Amino acid sequence: VVRAAEGILQGHWTTLGVRRTDLAPEPDWFLDPETGRRVPDRRFNFDVNPRDPSVVGNVKNVWELSRHHHVTVLAASYLLTSREEFALMADRHLRSWWRQNEFLKGLHWRSGIELGVRLISWTWVRRLLDGWASAPALFEDNPRFRRCLYQHLYLLARFPSHGSSANNHLIAEAAGGFVACCAFPWFAEANDWREAFAATLRREAVRQTFPSGLNRELATGYQGFVLELLLVAALEGEASGHPLGPEVRRAIAAMADAAAAMADVHLNMPRQGDGDEGTALLLDADIGGRWGSLIATAGHLLGRCAWWPAVPLPDVRAALWSSMAVGGREVADRPAERPHEFGEAGMVILRDVHPRLDEVWCRCDSGPHGFLSLAAHAHADALSVEVRHGGVEILADPGTYCYHTEPGWRAYFRSTRAHNTLQLDGEDQSVASGPFSWARCADGRTVGISGLGSGQVAEWQGIHDGYSRLQPPAQHRRQVRLDREQRSLTIEDRVLGDGCHSCRLAFHLGPQVECWLDGRVARLEWPAGEGRQGAVLELPGALHWEEVRGRLVPPGGWYSPRFGVKVPTVSLFGTGEVDGSSVLVTVVEFSRAGPGTDE
Repeated sequence: VVRAAEGILQGHWTTLGVRRTDLAPEPDWFLDPETGRRVPDRRFNFDVNPRDPSVVGNVKNVWELSRHHHVTVLAASYLLTSREEFALMADRHLRSWWRQNEFLKGLHWRSGIELGVRLISWTWVRRLLDGWASAPALFEDNPRFRRCLYQHLYLLARFPSHGSSANNHLIAEAAGGFVACCAFPWFAEANDWREAFAATLRREAVRQTFPSGLNRELATGYQGFVLELLLVAALEGEASGHPLGPEVRRAIAAMADAAAAMADVHLNMPRQGDGDEGTALLLDADIGGRWGSLIATAGHLLGRCAWWPAVPLPDVRAALWSSMAVGGREVADRPAERPHEFGEAGMVILRDVHPRLDEVWCRCDSGPHGFLSLAAHAHADALSVEVRHGGVEILADPGTYCYHTEPGWRAYFRSTRAHNTLQLDGEDQSVASGPFSWARCADGRTVGISGLGSGQVAEWQGIHDGYSRLQPPAQHRRQVRLDREQRSLTIEDRVLGDGCHSCRLAFHLGPQVECWLDGRVARLEWPAGEGRQGAVLELPGALHWEEVRGRLVPPGGWYSPRFGVKVPTVSLFGTGEVDGSSVLVTVVEFSRAGPGTDE
């Protein structure tokens, strides 16, 4: 984190995959460095359309810097080193932002989620700079800061997100408002605002979380974001004498238990749905180790389950959060054993953990499409699978890549053909009506599971109705079997209904996997430790198979490791026709060599 802060002193910082070099001495808060466009800074905020790239460029780039995560990195580095240059740069950037962003002028007042996250950053900058003699002059003795703080709180209290936008945005708004009211209780309305924000958090923590602990948006990146928001709010409440109460603690415990249960051997999570690297608080160089940090912090706050995986040494954020955690608030009725099935969320994990062989991990999806009427962060990925071997992605979810700026790529990365599932008649399972909305949603359900915790074979079966709109109507049914003794995974796809349909069966390989396709057999290899591992992928012979890598038209063979970045990878597409008698069988046979060895 100190190296990252030293880079900021030189002007260097990366937001959403875009490398910036213009942060010193202070940045242009209205510039999108990716497109070179500058957002109007004097126009009334609602006169600036954040979804018009011709005006704002990539609005995510503009907003992200003004969440002030780089300022919390500077402040954390000051705490660790006592080097005043870090505090002075943090001071300069905050004063610059407050000076240039008059109330309701410009884009930074447009979105409540941005205000909420910014308040969390300001709260923590003040905490981290507490040992700096000039901190009071920057914050409590600074009329401009006090005025800007009040304006943020006023807007969040008066205009919370509602309707189809009452998702993670609403939690971010309430968390930021609650944290700031706890840390800066300076205004006559502060107590009432704090209680209102707390009530929202108590309600939404339950409303937006499945009993299994998965977030109802069914987008793993947002599960992490919401868990961070609830944790930072709960810790601030405990520290200030305003605990949020049992509803929030139970939600945090359920979400942490779900994360610990879903994680692969390297604590990596599924890549389901959208993810834009949103974080509630950044105190480290990046969010790469976020899940270990979250699990460790939740364990300190609420107690850890005996079956939780080992968590490596925490990062700066986890260490500071854990130091704030008040003990003795353990949550009862936690899972006694590691869950493998997540109820209404429709997620099932098939897993083979062997003492001498690499873990085989498979996520199966037969849940609802998304949350609320828009299902904003859902992908058309019903019955898709992800498969990993020793933490290496073998069959990979493609990720997100972008939101508004490149409509064609937005459509591809959330399409059915971009996921490891079956497409019929060239149609997506769910029908999009915009970059963050769906006109018709496929509904999936689990129809059978067995052997998840032990035994030679673990099995899942799911079905979805997304193709019931076709003529003739059809349903897709998939069965996945993990044979732990044979180290093999078998996928069977059936189309239920009368008549014949054209189909495309897709398998997208992770970026580390090399592929040699010969007819219907693909030989796969990837680096593992000091050696290599491999697998054989036997594909359905009834389909014609092609290998695609980095194709632009039609798109295929792409993987997004992080928001704003896409890289070529191998996609295998099988095309043909299916009817009610067809059974498409795919088998993945893994090497039985030990970790990181050559056979």
